[in-house]
Amino acid sequence: MTVCLLIKRNMWFCRTLCFIMEKPWVLATTFGRRGGIYQCFAPLIEKHFTVIPYDKFVVRKEDFADRIQALIVWGVNIKVDHDLLQSLPNLKVVVNGGVGVDHLDIPLINSFGVKVCNTPHVVDNATADIGMGLMLASARNIVKGHNYCEFRESEDLSEAFLGTDVSGAALGIIGMGRIGYKVAKRAQGFEMKIRYYNRNRRPESEENAVGATYCKSMEELLQRSDFVMVVVNLSPQTHKLIGAKELAMMKPSATLINISRGLVVDQDALVDALQKKVIRAAALDVTYPEPLPRDHPLLSCPNVIILPHLGTHTLETSKVMVERMVTNALAALTGGQPPDEVKA
Repeated sequence: MTVCLLIKRNMWFCRTLCFIMEKPWVLATTFGRRGGIYQCFAPLIEKHFTVIPYDKFVVRKEDFADRIQALIVWGVNIKVDHDLLQSLPNLKVVVNGGVGVDHLDIPLINSFGVKVCNTPHVVDNATADIGMGLMLASARNIVKGHNYCEFRESEDLSEAFLGTDVSGAALGIIGMGRIGYKVAKRAQGFEMKIRYYNRNRRPESEENAVGATYCKSMEELLQRSDFVMVVVNLSPQTHKLIGAKELAMMKPSATLINISRGLVVDQDALVDALQKKVIRAAALDVTYPEPLPRDHPLLSCPNVIILPHLGTHTLETSKVMVERMVTNALAALTGGQPPDEVKA
């Protein structure tokens, strides 16, 4: 009897200990799948959480719904709508990888008593770098030059390979937030004439530090810039901020660079402007949709470079983003204040 009692007590203790030590459950897109967190970063999350893949969840919701406490959003493959939120009664936080949260209905999520977090600051340098990379690649025909070396049918370089100088040119930055300011710092190294248009003017000391001049109107910036880089958040005010009217204000020799969100630029108007040579070129890290359909007219324009939203896609930045997501989720699940909560 005594032995049996001890065994039962030990079994109860082990079950209790396992329950206490069990990792919180989080819902996320399957690691390594399109739109999901890369497999190489899985250990950073699995160290702290039991991860329920979304494709497994939708098939067996009843097995997981009550135990999921956090939702990890990487990209836009999980639609965080009313039905999903209602199906997760113990959800405490939605953690987004990246700064932009335009794909999340924050008031709706908050109405379920759920916090929303993102990963600001982490992405600034990588995004500014991609902006400079796109500007250089477009100006100096880097992609066209590579294609010539790989597929050339002639040994002659035509006039079409003549690029345009970046050093000493005029750069107009639309949106002088953290990323826009880092772009200006980089452009200063190329001795560019930097102008910016922003909702709020920066202090004179900050302007002087990067040699930037404030434009009171976007029209002024567009008319005077050789390169126009768009670095704004997507909002109702910035939806299709750059359309036919704005493109027509730019120099015929100018290049448009978009590292913000695809919907900030009217793509139909951009196709028309490129085809009619209203502007010299465009370089885009973002489009709508992402990726573009293969038959989209933008892809057939010879004077455009399009990337599949690579702004934050470096090993170092992505790793820090995932670590920051873990930090925010753990804070929310332990009753603390997540460092990067986004308010509605």
